[in-house]
Amino acid sequence: MTRRQFALGGGGLLAGGLVATARGASAEPAPASAGAPAPGLIEDLVAANRILADQGVLDGYGHVSARHDQDPGRYLLSRSLAPELVTAGDIMEYDLDSRPLDPRGRAAYLERYIHGEVYRARPDVKAIVHHHAPSVIPFGASTVPLRPLYHMAAFLGGGVPVFDIRAAAGGPTDMLVSSAALGQALARGLGEHSAVLMRGHGAVVVGASVPQAVARSVYMEIDARVAAQAIALGGEVRYLDAEEARRAQAAVEATLGRPWELWKRKAMARCAGPTPSS
Repeated sequence: MTRRQFALGGGGLLAGGLVATARGASAEPAPASAGAPAPGLIEDLVAANRILADQGVLDGYGHVSARHDQDPGRYLLSRSLAPELVTAGDIMEYDLDSRPLDPRGRAAYLERYIHGEVYRARPDVKAIVHHHAPSVIPFGASTVPLRPLYHMAAFLGGGVPVFDIRAAAGGPTDMLVSSAALGQALARGLGEHSAVLMRGHGAVVVGASVPQAVARSVYMEIDARVAAQAIALGGEVRYLDAEEARRAQAAVEATLGRPWELWKRKAMARCAGPTPSS
């Protein structure tokens, strides 16, 4: 068996169907499946988890999803698992209410509502990353905005809003977007932007494809690091202006296949084999 076959869980997803569960699942009937997604989409979603772990954007927490290619009212997301361990057999299908299909007692991410509500609010979004990269945390907890300091993060030129869950909930919470109402509030905070910071938590990044959402997450994390370094130097910090950001974004996003293939090859080559499915 090849490394790719190991990483894809030996094709178990497509052969056995998508599996899912939710914590505290209700007695409601599960929604109907949209059918098997394209194998390439599953492969890219598995790779996205591995890449973001390899690049230091995700650790044992965080998650990546993709909108189902057969039905825009469905999305694909791993069972609750450390991203670096995700295989094809771990991918579940959900509707936009974040209800899983074909539950089999497997744990779902508590914050899956981020994905369902952003997909509902943003038809243009095809992939979502939620991460806790330490470099972005200060920008969500201070009045210093996260802006594009270098061309690879030019997509931040439209601004990066901050979602404050305390304000959204009307009081203290456990900081987790663990309900549809909080997911809707976060989606409103994101608006038409490419990313939103979450005070005391992390960020959500969206894209028109899995590779785009992954690349934006990687370069957002780097931009936050170098911006903090520039600010610490003192003096004026010169960010990309609006026109520079517009031009740089077009140039960078036209060539995202280059880093994607590199990251994917490196991350998948480190695959040691499939993880247990339960």
